[in-house]
Amino acid sequence: MNAANRITLSRIFIVPVFMFFLLTDALPFSRYIALALFLLASATDGLDGYVARRFNQVTNFGKFIDPLADKLLVASALVCLVQFGQVSAAAALIIIAREFMVTSLRIVAVNSGKVIAAAFSGKLKMVVQIVVISVIILSAQLKALIPFQPWIVSGTVWIMVAVTVYSGIEYMVKNWSVIDFKK
Repeated sequence: MNAANRITLSRIFIVPVFMFFLLTDALPFSRYIALALFLLASATDGLDGYVARRFNQVTNFGKFIDPLADKLLVASALVCLVQFGQVSAAAALIIIAREFMVTSLRIVAVNSGKVIAAAFSGKLKMVVQIVVISVIILSAQLKALIPFQPWIVSGTVWIMVAVTVYSGIEYMVKNWSVIDFKK
């Protein structure tokens, strides 16, 4: 297993540890530790791609596991934040549904011998998700500093949903031809 794939796998292994700290109040600074783990895992997303391209370590396994690791990280954060009532279940469902849709489209494309590369909107979506989820993780600690904080959090969540939906629509429109409705 090459270095790029190990970096990607580290993101997957960070997810349950991140969730533990996010979901527990028993430990001091657990939200800060959760945020640090979330940001560390998010940073590995760019790092694994850089390492894979720079050192010619692009593999089929990496093409499969990298987007899966991203989806696990974001979905786990959203589910935890829904549990806390900080993210609407509808918003989380829309985002997770988009991820299933794009992943399914990529699977169909692979079966047709095609690869759907990450679009700019998909990369922007990931950055927006990282920023918004990070703000929400810290929102309880920021309440004293930001007036009308619940409105800010709610607004950023729906901006995240809008960017995510746009990205999903763009993937579907650009790659609709890979779906063969006759087979």
